[in-house]
Amino acid sequence: MLDDGGPSGGSSQDPDPLWKRLQSLWAAKNVEKLEEEIQVGLDALEDPLEWLLDRLEDSREWKGKGHSLATHVVRGLQTWLKKHPGVQQSGLKLKKLQARVFPILAQCHGNLLGPLIVIYQLHAADRHYLLGQISHLFHKNKYKEAAVLSIKLNLQPDLTLEEMCVPLLLQDKTDLVEAYVEGYPDLQEQLLQMLDSWFAPGVQIKNVIRSYPGLSNIKTEKLNHRTLTKMAFRFLDKYHLDPALCPNVINQRHLGTLKYLVRKRFVEKTMTQEIWMDHVQSTVRENRWLQEKLIQLLVRCGGLEVAAWWALHYGLPRGSLPDGVMEEMEKLKLQERKGCPEEVVNMAEGRKKDGYYRLPIPRDHVLLLSTWEEVQKAKESVLQPGRIVGIDMEWRSSFGFVGEKPRVSLVQLAIQGRVFLLDMLQLLGQDHQGEEEERLACFFQALFADPAITKLGYGMLGDLCSLRGTSVAFQEVGKQMCAFLDLLAVQRQFPKCFKEAKKGFQEVDRFPAEGGKQVRGLSLLVRDLLGKPLDKTEQLSNWDRRPLREDQILYAASDAYCLLEIYATLLKDPAAFGLSPDLMTPLAGKTCPGAKAKKSTRQEKVRSPHTEISEPAPEGPPAASSSVPIQDFRVVCDNMLQGLGRYLRCLGADVQILENEDEHRKAAEIARQEGRVILTSGLPYQTLHSQVGEGRCFQVDCSEKAKDQALQVLKHFGVQVNLADVFSRCQACNCNQYLKIPKEEMVQMMKESVPLKVEDAPSGEPPASGSHRSAEGATPAGLPSLAKESTLLLLPSGNPLRIEAVPPGVLLKEDLDYFYGCSRCGKVFWEGSHFGRLVSQFQEVLDLSEGSRSLYDPA
Repeated sequence: MLDDGGPSGGSSQDPDPLWKRLQSLWAAKNVEKLEEEIQVGLDALEDPLEWLLDRLEDSREWKGKGHSLATHVVRGLQTWLKKHPGVQQSGLKLKKLQARVFPILAQCHGNLLGPLIVIYQLHAADRHYLLGQISHLFHKNKYKEAAVLSIKLNLQPDLTLEEMCVPLLLQDKTDLVEAYVEGYPDLQEQLLQMLDSWFAPGVQIKNVIRSYPGLSNIKTEKLNHRTLTKMAFRFLDKYHLDPALCPNVINQRHLGTLKYLVRKRFVEKTMTQEIWMDHVQSTVRENRWLQEKLIQLLVRCGGLEVAAWWALHYGLPRGSLPDGVMEEMEKLKLQERKGCPEEVVNMAEGRKKDGYYRLPIPRDHVLLLSTWEEVQKAKESVLQPGRIVGIDMEWRSSFGFVGEKPRVSLVQLAIQGRVFLLDMLQLLGQDHQGEEEERLACFFQALFADPAITKLGYGMLGDLCSLRGTSVAFQEVGKQMCAFLDLLAVQRQFPKCFKEAKKGFQEVDRFPAEGGKQVRGLSLLVRDLLGKPLDKTEQLSNWDRRPLREDQILYAASDAYCLLEIYATLLKDPAAFGLSPDLMTPLAGKTCPGAKAKKSTRQEKVRSPHTEISEPAPEGPPAASSSVPIQDFRVVCDNMLQGLGRYLRCLGADVQILENEDEHRKAAEIARQEGRVILTSGLPYQTLHSQVGEGRCFQVDCSEKAKDQALQVLKHFGVQVNLADVFSRCQACNCNQYLKIPKEEMVQMMKESVPLKVEDAPSGEPPASGSHRSAEGATPAGLPSLAKESTLLLLPSGNPLRIEAVPPGVLLKEDLDYFYGCSRCGKVFWEGSHFGRLVSQFQEVLDLSEGSRSLYDPA
């Protein structure tokens, strides 16, 4: 609405009768009559173009982003001009109108900007005049407005890219920068080269910022090498540019890979020396800068001796080495040691294989197949009715190298007493052409489509996506799959009581993952059912190198054969694991949103052995019939999408959120280990997507608000949210267990504040069904209550109940009976208005069929 106290057009002494009539119709929301009145009124005006400028200069309401009366009038004038082309202004009169409209353009939004440019013929205006107006905006520090108008008027080729885009980048307006260079390949290259220059040795971003003293709202927290590297790679991928344009950025990406490898080797100790050396050498190559950075990293984490050996290996000059390395190099020369000093340490340490799952069949029953004749013999053994086949695949990790996509190097097929390892590199050859491709495709297709053969996998469809990317002939392989059982889906169906019992499973024989990390994914399933976890040391080895090492062969065979043993264990007593006697039955028609612990996959349906299943289309959202309960929707959010992650948690999704300092590749690690979907944005999508497979990494529109992003994600994956799911998880730590604390006890605890340890939180009676009330962070339904005699301050997790964060005024609320404390982090929640607001925001994806009226209607 227009300001009530302002003039209605012209001057306050001579109000504009047309504008007053239009105001009345707009207030009455009579749009049809309004549009008619606009056309009639314009016919009666002497100069409609000047009249419109008068009205826009007198009013302020059009400066908002929503629709306004001015929006309708401008569009109406466009329509009117098409019917009356002869009244268009020209010459000096038009120039005067253009001079008046430019200040308005600098303040209005997109709904008005384009139409006004057309009405006042600015595309045909003098180019020097337009550039002068842009320069004027720029010098008034109106960088966004200058860029928007430049885009609308196609002025980019005549402007300096650095001058226009640097302020926008410093303000984190990358979407506007992308729009600025859209359609201009030369500007796209300049943009990438400009970003790359910020990574040159000796360049500091703070010096770039100092060049713009009048710039406000600088996002300093996003102006670091990590964030800028992601931005550069986003541009590199989006515009399909040559990586040679940004050598400094490429170096930063490889440096990030080196830091990851050094941490894996010397901190987490989860990578053998041979695997580590192979990845280091393929990353560093002949790059002297990276060689020097490697030495610096090794001095901090690996020790002087190891750093000295690598300095000798690369022949680095004395002046480039950190203190102490040169002395160690001299010692190594005197000792004439050729091998890396780590080898001695590794041999002394040894790996205790007894703590891990061991392949239960003789080594000579593991057959490496490299010719079609060998595959033909294996095919006869595998394609037998009633056969149970464990399937897995391996490929070399690219570590996010530019342009590198995973292709399957090895396919493992395990049957009872035997494992066939199909060497895809040898079978397909270097050119990936020939009859072998078609033969292999037919073999795989026959295997996956045969309803008489039970196929076992762990997040198998992710492997299939990589297989399809290996050869054009494999494009249709596995898209129609029968009699397939995803053991990841089975693992997720284990009831909670079984999972809790397994937390204490054979404590004496329990082996955590290397580096002290918790066993996860398939390794966890193997440990829980077969007694010992899988040894995942070879997971990141170079699967493209030939010949394969013995440890690689045994690892690949174990990865596939363990699926047969897991299946056999489950079949012996399915009820012990809360499963149906027919393991296939409980999965019929259900969507599995998870992914393989090692290589994630997209959502998949798993049905009975005699029912054909169809994989969802790669790009489209799942069908409505394959909805996923929000409790089963498990994701990991990149640190660029923390707001999205918090919204999804509020709705009940299991969300891991990366911290600001976390690298993007951590999302891939979590996704592989925990079977989560990755939510990311921009260039990291391509890097992460290549590590987990199609459909298991979703690219979110970073230009949208977090709420809209959440709606986009829920709709894409077909996630179903009920009222009982809202605030069923702690927004702070993702825990879904709460303690129900009566208000009287909360008052008492706040008075006493005496720390008492509580080993177990007793459960209370859940509220009646449908009694959902608005809660600041928790839905009361089904939560355990606190015993009356307890004065809880320390939780079983060891964390204190954070009662100091509860405002004293909340205790005075008469309609407040209970508080709810997160059993993990101790954060306290209480009933308030947040629940109703969230429900209102997400009505389109919420199932409001039960209990919805009580939220809005009085009892």
